[in-house]
Amino acid sequence: MEWNKITGKKILAATFGVLLVGIGVAFNNCTGFGNDPIGIVYDGIRSITGMNQAQLGMASNVVNVVLLVFLFFAGRRYVSVGTFVYLIPYGFCVDLGTFLYHQLAFSDAFLLRIVFSVIGCTFLCLGVAIYITVDIGVDPFTGLVLVLWGVIKKEYRYVKIGFDLAMVVLGTVLGGKLGVVTVVTALAVGPIIQIFMGVLKKFGSASGD
Repeated sequence: MEWNKITGKKILAATFGVLLVGIGVAFNNCTGFGNDPIGIVYDGIRSITGMNQAQLGMASNVVNVVLLVFLFFAGRRYVSVGTFVYLIPYGFCVDLGTFLYHQLAFSDAFLLRIVFSVIGCTFLCLGVAIYITVDIGVDPFTGLVLVLWGVIKKEYRYVKIGFDLAMVVLGTVLGGKLGVVTVVTALAVGPIIQIFMGVLKKFGSASGD
């Protein structure tokens, strides 16, 4: 990471991306249709520790701090400014998303929950795309994948697929909500993020960034 390339604008953009990710994870969790492969781990930790639904943000903070400590010992080169930009506001963003859902979801109707799931998945993909595009570092989970990649020495895509599947199994065993959103995000998030990244890079080029 070249520190001179880390600007205030990039940090703000990355923070906005984290905000969208946090809200997206919270919306998906609140609809009851399941969580993405990472969100299901947060939900599993929340469940096994006896936290209520509104404490998903706290559970995510616990998981990310534990991963950060692990990375300091096993993959310190993957810890950067971007790691802390992701970690510090993430739990708050999830809590904010949970609050917004309960304020905006005026009923528990099936169709309304579908709408919020679509919004949640869209926010999640767009947020990750923004965070990746600004290129100021990786989040704790991505850092863990990179450490495993270096140990296993297989193609990254296979390591990532295996990792996501392992997280789904782990989260489900811990009590996280498994559902249609889990399947959809596992299959579609990668391509959608790639599309968003292409749009963002074109926008950045057009704006002269």
